[in-house]
Amino acid sequence: MEVGTVVLDRDDMRRTLVRIAHEIVEHNPEQALAIVGIHTRGAVLATRLHRLVCGLISDGTVPLGDLDIAFYRDDLGSRPAAPIVNASHLDFSLEGRTVVIVDDVLFTGRTARAAIEALFDYGRPARVQLAVLADRGHRELPIRPDYVGKNLPTSHLERVNVRVEEIDGIDEVAIDEPKEALV
Repeated sequence: MEVGTVVLDRDDMRRTLVRIAHEIVEHNPEQALAIVGIHTRGAVLATRLHRLVCGLISDGTVPLGDLDIAFYRDDLGSRPAAPIVNASHLDFSLEGRTVVIVDDVLFTGRTARAAIEALFDYGRPARVQLAVLADRGHRELPIRPDYVGKNLPTSHLERVNVRVEEIDGIDEVAIDEPKEALV
């Protein structure tokens, strides 16, 4: 029995990231850009986007960083296990830059809010933009992405899983059925 439905395969993900990279460059001409991924899969996607964006601009100097938002989450106390903490790497100044935060899935908006809060602990960028591979809706906060790979209408019970080669051994985005439906 199939557990989930693959909505983006390896080629779809590659094409989607190429399109997002073109949109980032198009919407930010002459801007001092930086790309920052949210741990864990957002950081992997940010690395891929960074490579693509650098290939599209003439000087190719776009800093790349990653953020751990574990201690910025507003649901820290309600989670059963201790958060997994990764190091953040922002080895460049944010001042005057347009920072594109990259994540795999946008759902309630709480992860994006935490990332913005974490980012501002490192400095004050000129602008912050959000790029996501999948937007599944169901926002709890007034957060809207600037760049979206694919809009995925889902129920609250479904789960969107982004798998990346670097971590999971495969590139795909799948919508997994609610656990109750599998019984």
